Amino acid sequence: MTRKTFIDKLMHERDRFELTLNRVGYTRRMTLKGVSGKWSIKDILAHILAYELYIADRMNEILHGESYIPCKTQTALDAFLDQFGYPDFGSSLLDDDAPNEWVIQKYKSVSLEDVVAQEIQAFSSIVSMLEKIPEKALTEHNLLDRVANNTYHHYREHLRDIRHWLKTQSVNNKNR
Repeated sequence: MTRKTFIDKLMHERDRFELTLNRVGYTRRMTLKGVSGKWSIKDILAHILAYELYIADRMNEILHGESYIPCKTQTALDAFLDQFGYPDFGSSLLDDDAPNEWVIQKYKSVSLEDVVAQEIQAFSSIVSMLEKIPEKALTEHNLLDRVANNTYHHYREHLRDIRHWLKTQSVNNKNR
């Protein structure tokens, strides 16, 4: 897939994601629990933000010729978390749930507005770096697949939950 085709696909998937979020509205509904398990839409956005920050930082390292090696010890995981402010999602030491719970706790007291602003900034950084990284580096680092996994594959996964929740909300409102 070419860079342009990938960016077009990424932007299309992003539009779908944002259109669904717009259906929720920028209201307290974004903080209601139970959208995806016990998560709210704000929690989902914080989760997506952490993964987007992760891939944006890996892209920045590639752009600057730096290497990333996934953490192999708990000490390294702790140091990574302190340095970057999110878990090393590439480490095989992480289980499926612990990093997500950590992210939710980290952003629990952060305002919805700040989570949204940070997530938009992280996404913008990804797009900007996609335009700057040399074509050869995109291929060598399997970067398009990695970006897809940390952006629009995540959007699709959570869109199903949000759409289902919206339908449930609509049915509940009609029954009142």
